Parts: sequence; structure tokens; C-alpha cells
Amino acid sequence: MAQRATREVVPASSRVAIIGGGISGLAAAKQMAAYDPVVFEATPSVGGVWKHCVYRTTRLQTPRPDYEFSDYSWPNRDDPTFPTHAEIVDYLEGYADEFDLWRYISFGSKVVDIKYLGGPQAGFTELWSGTGKAPLQGRPMWEVGVATGGVVQVRSSLLMNQLPHVGSGVRTYSDDQGPRVVNMQYYKFEFIVMCAGKYGDVPRMPVFPAGKGPEVFKGQVMHSLDYCKLSEEESVELMRGKKVVVVGYKKSAIDLANECAQANQGEGGQACTMLVRTLHWVVPSYSIWGLPFFIFFSTRFSQLIYERPNQGFFRFLLCLLLSPLRAAVSKFIESYLSWKLPLGKYGLTPDHPFVEDYASCQMAILPDGFFDMADRGLVRFQRASGGWSFCEDGVVLADGTKVEADLVFLATGFEGKDKLRAVLPDPFRSLVVNKSSMMPLYRGTIHPLIPNMVFVGYVESVSNLHTSELRCRWLSGLLEGRIELPSVKDMTAHVEDEVEAMRRTTRFYRRHCISTYSIHDSDGMCADLGAATRRKANWIAELFAPYNNKDYQEDQ
Repeated sequence: MAQRATREVVPASSRVAIIGGGISGLAAAKQMAAYDPVVFEATPSVGGVWKHCVYRTTRLQTPRPDYEFSDYSWPNRDDPTFPTHAEIVDYLEGYADEFDLWRYISFGSKVVDIKYLGGPQAGFTELWSGTGKAPLQGRPMWEVGVATGGVVQVRSSLLMNQLPHVGSGVRTYSDDQGPRVVNMQYYKFEFIVMCAGKYGDVPRMPVFPAGKGPEVFKGQVMHSLDYCKLSEEESVELMRGKKVVVVGYKKSAIDLANECAQANQGEGGQACTMLVRTLHWVVPSYSIWGLPFFIFFSTRFSQLIYERPNQGFFRFLLCLLLSPLRAAVSKFIESYLSWKLPLGKYGLTPDHPFVEDYASCQMAILPDGFFDMADRGLVRFQRASGGWSFCEDGVVLADGTKVEADLVFLATGFEGKDKLRAVLPDPFRSLVVNKSSMMPLYRGTIHPLIPNMVFVGYVESVSNLHTSELRCRWLSGLLEGRIELPSVKDMTAHVEDEVEAMRRTTRFYRRHCISTYSIHDSDGMCADLGAATRRKANWIAELFAPYNNKDYQEDQ
């Protein structure tokens, strides 16, 4: 393999900056290669969360053919096993090799400050960025402050604004851990693609009343983000023989509890207790009563029965008439899961329909043998729907029940939007989320009130890779002048309608997941690009065959 030559020099002024070298950042670099983009990656490697925010047993929960770039297949795509995190990183590095993306990437470059250069009108114009099309106008719109030569942690969105802007050079500031020295360089860009991701970096920490937080607990408290940094030997040593509580019941919490159970097998092992506030449906495999999972959600015909944005009155009426069928599909899947898994035995049957978890991208694939561990007493479940807090010897629930612990893991998620607030300047910092606590992104990328900056990787689907790749292709068309955007008012209305469609489908709508209308979402971007929206060879396949990335190859 030829040596991977990365970017050594960043020009003082360039056209396109891409912030983040994960899946979305690589897809953006490939699609925008014509503009010689600068990819700022804070770490020494590509891969994003798959490299820096995974457990030793973490696997993708999507089959390989459903999680690949349209123009770069897995070398072993027929392997039925879910890829490990190491395999995913290898695949992404292979993608970067294939399209020579390394030359755009500046490793060890953490963006900690962004300044707007576009004047007092900012983004408050009738058309996005003033024109609504072809945003590359030959003048810098943003200045990006990059810290190099060490990891810099920005703990407050105001930290970087506490100091005057002095251009490139050494800057100092203080935070709750004392003074810091940062080697800063500033670069100007016409256009920024934000691919910093929703996960990792900023942990979501529970808030407790005074005297009921981790300060009263005699044991150790660790967020899953910090657990990811441990080696296999360190993680096993940390958990072996200890009473462990894992707070959470989503994918990361389940994987963490499974690793804890594995570490505590044998003499002297202790049970791991999962503290479950909100139940979600879990799935053992992509087969329901012997039927492939895709027939329920991933074909054009199956998605006809679900709400979609901007669907019109007759489409709304059709969804209303088909609501019994929608409920029947959900009940059919729930019946299989309740038969296949001991959900009733452990009090883990959710009180909401399966489709609500699928529509909010919260369905988790169980690791092999998870409930076997529970049957052996190595994993226990404790409902905490009324809340919980710390006590000296562990945790205590709202009803007074105490759970003893030596170690408490917080698998409570991440504050990805705080990463954006930390670097964006005013007034854009306050616009990151709307009144529904969601990022208002037209076509999943454009904030109507933030000019010449787009966001990729903040909308979820069954295959986030496909979602990001198609959006990056759409953005490339925007830069080329092939797409003329609606007015800011119309884009805002479109986003609000999207929120309402999700609200009618699931109580968990704030996650901005497009799983139940993903084909419709892709149709819209293809239409904008002047590409075919019907991607199959015949009408039978068009209605009943699953859609995946290969259907969106650019030569079609």
C-alpha cells in the first residue's frame, strides 16, 4: 500500500472547510473534491465514533450491504455477521484510499472557534445566504480557529469569546481545570460543512438535587465516554468482582452491561444491574416470524402507510385510512419479539408500539447471548421510571428501593448540539435548535438562518452512512449551482412540517429520524439534482424490493 500522504499545509484562505473526519466528513470530502476541501480532524485518525467512542465488543447493527457507500463495496459484503468497529474503521480507511481523500485531511486539528465574516445582516435574509443558490461567491464568509499540537477541551460556549481575537499564535484562557495554553491558527473559508457528529466528546450528565449526586457515593462513577478509552484489560479489571450499575437501556447501555457480565463470569463474579428509566423494543435479528425485516419498512410499498412531511391532504387521508394496517404491522412484530425474548419475564415489555421506536431510530439489536447472561443471573433489570439518585452505597429509586453498587456507569448519551454551540458565534449559537429542541435542517443539512454553513450527520436513519452520502451529493449539486433553494420562509415551513409528521408517528420525534419515510426523503434530493427518483429496473422491484445505497449510484 502506498504511504498515505495527508495535508501538511492549510492555505490562509480556501473555499470549503469540512469539520470532522468520520463517515460524513469522508463522504463530504469525496463529493467536494473539486474544491480542494480542507478536512479538520481533531484526532490522529479517521473513523469518528467508530474509532474513538466504542467498546471492545461494539458491532454495527446493520447488515454490511445496507451500510456501504454507493461506489465502494465491502470486500466481504456477503458475510452475514455484523461488522466489528475495527472492520468499520478498516472499511472507511479503504474508502479514503480508493478516492485519495487523505490529501485533504489535516489531523490533530481541533476547531475551537468560528467567526462570521458576512456582515451585520448575518443569515436573516429572504433567501439563504442572500442568493439561495451557488453559495461560493468568491469571498470568505467564515474564519475558523484551529488548535494544534495538543487536545483542547472547550467546556463553555463562552470560553473562546472571553479573549480578544489576535489572529494566529498562542492564546491562553482559564476554565474549571485552570489555565490553558493553545496554539491557534485562523483560516478563512467561503463555505463550511459541519460533520462533528452527534455522539462522543460531550457526555450527557444527569442532574441531581444537592446531596443526591455522585459526590455522596463512596464508589466510582464513570460515563460510557470514559469507559470507551479503556483497553480490554483495563475494562475487565475495572468491572471484575464488583457490583456494577449501568444507567440506561439503549444500545450502548446494553453492550456495556453485556461486557460487564462477561467480565464477571466465574468465581467471585457479581451481577450487573441495568437501571431502566424508559423501555424500548429490542430485536434479536432482522427476521420476524421467518420474514425478512425489510418488507415491513424498507420498500416503497411498505412506506406508503407511514406519515411523511409535506404530504398533502389526500396523502394524509390515505395514512389515516391505513392506520389499522400500520398498527397491525407493529403488533405482528411485537408478537414475535414477545415470543422470542423473555421480555415479560424481566418486565421489559414497552407500553408503546414497536413502530414508535423504529420511527425514532431507537430500535437496538441485541448482542449474542445477552438474555442468556440474564438467565444466569449475571444481568439484572431494575425499573426506575420515577427517577433515581445516588446514595452512599449505590443508587436509590424514587420509591425508596436501594441498589448497592461499587461502580456506576452512566450510559446516558451525548450532547452533540453542545459541540456546535461551543464553537458557533452569536447569534447563530442560539439558533442551533428550534422550539421542538431539534436542529431545523432543510434536506437534513441546511439551517435556514445560518448562511454558507451546512450540517451533515445530524439526521438519523437505518443507515446513517447512506443518509450522509446522499446529502453530500446533494450539497455538491448546490455548490455547482444545480439547485435553487426555496425561500428561508418556505424552508422553515418545510422543516416544521417534517417535525409534525414525526410527531404524529412517534412520541420520540425529537431524535429527527427518517426511517419510516427514508425513500421519500431520498426522492426529494434526487429530484432536486435532476436525477431519477424511481431507481429500480421494473415496477415490481420498485414497489417490493428494498432500497439501499447501490440504488443510488451516480451513473444511474
